[in-house]
Amino acid sequence: MFIQTEATPNPATLKFLPGRVVLTEGTFEAKDAGAAARSPLAARLFAVPGVSGVYFGHDFISVTKAEGDDAWPQVKPAVLGAIMEHFQSGAPVLEEGVDSADDTADEFYDAADHDTVVTIKDLLETRVRPAVAGDGGDITFRGYKEGVVYLEMKGACSGCPSSTATLRQGVQNLFRHFLPEVRGVQAI
Repeated sequence: MFIQTEATPNPATLKFLPGRVVLTEGTFEAKDAGAAARSPLAARLFAVPGVSGVYFGHDFISVTKAEGDDAWPQVKPAVLGAIMEHFQSGAPVLEEGVDSADDTADEFYDAADHDTVVTIKDLLETRVRPAVAGDGGDITFRGYKEGVVYLEMKGACSGCPSSTATLRQGVQNLFRHFLPEVRGVQAI
């Protein structure tokens, strides 16, 4: 098994491409060992010293190392080994009965803004999420209120130094172009 790695804009996160589907639908994120217990792969990755977060997309795994912890040259080989061992074991990525992320959970917006929200979600799905996934992360709609779009950053994007610039200069400008009623974008 050959696993490719890619740097992400977040220096604390690397993107691992195992050359196979990781999740057939949805995403999964674990920011601590407790959340990782729902996934044999995530639990295996959290057993690697220095790992502080994992995110699974369709065909990639983003792994975040603890701030100030070992440099990637020490952590990366152990992460590669854990991913390889997991896929060779035949164990599932998620435990039986564990659903991947529900991207509509906890959304908030006024019913009068339904058409605007539909357009926001369409722009996110077709123009923003594919680009963000290319960097090992995800961005999901959480709400819309008084002209402000609330988004959640996941994976490599969560805690990334350049995520604020991505939101302000990229996503906000895109939304304003198509939806003049959007005044701003804020990360949750």
